[in-house]
Amino acid sequence: MEIKLRSLLGGVVVAAGVTLGFASAAMAQTKIKFTLDWVFQGPTSPFLVALEKGYYKAEGLDVTMDSGQGSAGAVQRVSTGAYDMGFADINALVEYNVANPDKAIKAVFMAYDFPPFGVYALKKSGIAKPKDLEGKKLGAPVFDASFKLFPAFAKITGVDNEKVTKVNLTPQLREISLLKGDVDFISGHFFSSVLDLKAKGAAESDIVVMRYSDFGLDFYGNAVIASPEMLKNPNAIKGFNRATAKAWKEVIADPKVGIAAAKKRDPLIDEKAETERLHMSLANNIVTPYVKANGMGNVDKARLDRSLAQLSQALGLKTTPKADDIFTSEFLPAKADLMVAK
Repeated sequence: MEIKLRSLLGGVVVAAGVTLGFASAAMAQTKIKFTLDWVFQGPTSPFLVALEKGYYKAEGLDVTMDSGQGSAGAVQRVSTGAYDMGFADINALVEYNVANPDKAIKAVFMAYDFPPFGVYALKKSGIAKPKDLEGKKLGAPVFDASFKLFPAFAKITGVDNEKVTKVNLTPQLREISLLKGDVDFISGHFFSSVLDLKAKGAAESDIVVMRYSDFGLDFYGNAVIASPEMLKNPNAIKGFNRATAKAWKEVIADPKVGIAAAKKRDPLIDEKAETERLHMSLANNIVTPYVKANGMGNVDKARLDRSLAQLSQALGLKTTPKADDIFTSEFLPAKADLMVAK
């Protein structure tokens, strides 16, 4: 009887241990600190959808997400290890990697197949083509991706960059400074500057738009990036990308899902403006012919190599990295999981 009792108690202990083991496994999630490049808006809402709907959690990830203050800042946050992953302009990553080859970070999921970079003026300025920018004042935050890449735009369009006066502005003053005439043109993301100018009273027909991609600059835009330490955890990155791709596809199919997630995170956003911003980004930067044919997340390495050569020449980088130095597709889910509705 005593032996049977011991056997029974032993079984209970073993069963309890197994149950606790399963519970611990279920509870053990990889923590990821993720930074956006900017505030919570329509174009970045898929990340919020994946967070709010538990897609990251289902992949065994405990993700926290913060807004940012520009791509250069997001790259800096990730490079220092303060954040594990982020969303940033891949060209800002290139500049950092060239300057810090021993601490290089990588892009692991391409979101903006076409970049949103550009410069914008008002028709009353007399600016109608790139050459008209000479002798004029360009206003933008110095960390703005379009501002940093303006020398590349100037070079390919024959503009003398030295004949353009640069004025450092805070993001809050950029569009208003153009409207007041303090500067002659500004740089910024297409889906941000155009909408912000309209919100401040400019008629869309009065806005002169020069998108870099329309003038032969073959750059890519924002991508998910990972720190060197995070790159040592391939399963976590793969899970993050699966969850992110799932959310992107959902938002592409129904943008209202994205706006609802952004509104929940920041109740003060202008829902109408963010809806338009999201539609603009989807149409111009995300659901491109390449993405329709090949799915989200990946890059054309030959094209990326061309853009790296353009960037290196325009910015005078001391080395020109190759596509494999900047981007890796090894953490992407199956192609079928990346395909979007055409």
